[in-house]
Amino acid sequence: MVKMMIFLTLLFFLAIPVNGSPRSSSIKGEDWGYVNVRENANMFWWFFGAENSATRANLPLILWLQGGPGASGAGYGNFKEIGPVDTNLKPRETAWTKKANLLFIDNPVGAGFSYASTDDAFTKNVTEIADDLYRVFSVFMEKYEVFAETPFYIFCDSYGGKMTSVFAELLYRAQKAGQIHCNLKGVALGDSWISAVDSVETWGPYLYQYNLLDQADLYKINNISKSTIDAVNAGRFAYATELWGETESLISETTDDVNVYNVLQHHVPSDFALKETYSKLSPNLQQLYKTHVGRFQQQSLADFMNGPVREKLGIIPSYVEWGSQSGDVFKYQSVDFMKPVIDYVDRLIKYGIKVVVFQGQLDMICDTPGAEKWINKLKWPGLSTFKSTPRKPIYLPETGKNTQAFVKTYENFSLYYIMNAGHMVPSDNGPMALQMVDEIINS
Repeated sequence: MVKMMIFLTLLFFLAIPVNGSPRSSSIKGEDWGYVNVRENANMFWWFFGAENSATRANLPLILWLQGGPGASGAGYGNFKEIGPVDTNLKPRETAWTKKANLLFIDNPVGAGFSYASTDDAFTKNVTEIADDLYRVFSVFMEKYEVFAETPFYIFCDSYGGKMTSVFAELLYRAQKAGQIHCNLKGVALGDSWISAVDSVETWGPYLYQYNLLDQADLYKINNISKSTIDAVNAGRFAYATELWGETESLISETTDDVNVYNVLQHHVPSDFALKETYSKLSPNLQQLYKTHVGRFQQQSLADFMNGPVREKLGIIPSYVEWGSQSGDVFKYQSVDFMKPVIDYVDRLIKYGIKVVVFQGQLDMICDTPGAEKWINKLKWPGLSTFKSTPRKPIYLPETGKNTQAFVKTYENFSLYYIMNAGHMVPSDNGPMALQMVDEIINS
């Protein structure tokens, strides 16, 4: 009886599971399905129509891509950040469906409910990830031709920013060539892993300013950070990933295990060290997996996704366990992990796509100083004017003059500095994240 009540509660929105791609002239309240993107590679998508069914057709479409690489947008992004309900099945007051139609894709293959039947079906780099995303999105757009002229935006966080940059560039070119009918308007890169060297180089000074390091510890962090950067510059990317892991281990040791996603927290538990995939990783990757996957995809969420959510969806293969393959995704992406994608962001700006960067002030892993460093490397002609443009404070009615963010904009590029938020901005400061979405899609 309890399970049935949960199942009925989940049907808060109209829910019709789809495993094919018949065309739809209307916009459902909820929809989902699988796309076979390659042999032995299947990707899961989950769509939520805007909250007000009467205005759905007039509102933009937002795709959310989670980071990791290997985290689940359909799980974490949906139920912990921006989806219509939370894991207690209560309507989210700051759900992005209040402003737009919302699409999640578990990406890359192996993340969340997306799965690879063989090891050679995992992607090895961000270009392969973009190709798979393009196939999934193409199928979705074939089914929902009603969105062909709808303003389309890609929002993301963390490694999702790297994937978004490459995917958006691919999508833009396909759109211009008439290979897909959509209306890409912008990308919003949240605390994104765009240039690893710029993030790593700023970790020590950032932590020092928060009193999390003394000068002796700062010296140690800066030394190993420099070794990591030297490895990237020498093209030794696999070794750079190892050194990156060692840098984080030293940070954990010197800061009493600070949460790299929110530096006001320490000793955040990780249940995922118990997972089978964790035991198969090298010691270095175990530490990275525990730090970057486990702290967010905790066991309670896994139980929820593998229990009532699986039952509701009705199409998840019995051998696919939500979250269990994230370690494999990270492992296969480890060589590509430290490579920058600044040039992709540059091209998106050049194309006239609206490019937004948003940063949580409490995030270390993709900290704001690092973001400003890679932004300063853009070849965009408007960069010097952008840098001299003053920031504007943003207030919300419920918080009065307690500043919630700053923003600076020039032409089609914007940078948001979000207060009271770490790496997962919508989770930490939902009202400000929703305000930002409104400004981006309506400006």
